[in-house]
Amino acid sequence: MKVLITGATGLVGRELITLLVSKKIDVNYLTTRKSELNSIPNCKGFYWNPKNTEIDESCIDRVDKIIHLAGASVAKRWTESYKKEITSSRVLSTQMLLKLLKTTKHQVTQLVSASAIGVYKPSFTTLYTEESLEFGAGFLADVVQLWEKEVDKISKLNIQVSKIRIGLVLSEKGGALLELIKPINLYVGAPIASGKQFVSWIHIDDLVKIFAYIIDNNLDGVYNAVAPSPETNKELTIAIAKQLKKPLFLPNIPKVVMKLTLGEMHKIICESQKVSSTKIQTAGFHFQYKELSSALASLLS
Repeated sequence: MKVLITGATGLVGRELITLLVSKKIDVNYLTTRKSELNSIPNCKGFYWNPKNTEIDESCIDRVDKIIHLAGASVAKRWTESYKKEITSSRVLSTQMLLKLLKTTKHQVTQLVSASAIGVYKPSFTTLYTEESLEFGAGFLADVVQLWEKEVDKISKLNIQVSKIRIGLVLSEKGGALLELIKPINLYVGAPIASGKQFVSWIHIDDLVKIFAYIIDNNLDGVYNAVAPSPETNKELTIAIAKQLKKPLFLPNIPKVVMKLTLGEMHKIICESQKVSSTKIQTAGFHFQYKELSSALASLLS
């Protein structure tokens, strides 16, 4: 099997490539930086620039599957210009892949795209499954719906399409966990807002294994990539502090403070989304890290 990966130099992409290479799977990857064409060992890099509709068409030679991870990080302040970048990076890159698959001879049978649980309507009570159609009305939910709409167009080319709605990724190498650790290590950690909002998290190792499982078993459709045990923001904060052996003695950080500090992006950590992993488990996937305590122990010990 040969796989083409977009977003390969990001946090998830690099871990996924390590897993695929260990499974003796050949990997091509697309990058917007020519300096990174030879940056990943045992893989072959190809240049693309979706903004200018540029792509090295040879990237798809002998490729069987595409894993689409490309997209600007949402963990930066959402200025109006950056919101456009978040949206366009996902939509334009998907359109570029669609055009490539339409106009170039290939043997691709499946495309697996990243997505996000941010599509679901914030709720303190609802447990969202992949069949749930209660989508949010904010910026992030709008982006995810636009993104998935573009991805779905690829299925019209007789290519199997899978969408992986990712929760909060826990990794010691970057992302949200390092940001959560910082205030706790400085003795200023505290739950945010009410602390009762649900956080649907996933260990980075389980996340990349889900992507591999999807392509190994030719699974199509939508799958939530979250651990089986969502926790509240308060429970998550306490668990991190316990693992780091740091005290928590400050009161909750008010939502208004987070809004002043982060702007519109504060919604990522202040809104509640309780998401189910039952579908991927029913498909035969087994999580290595079902509980938050074991996940944090593996990352922070």
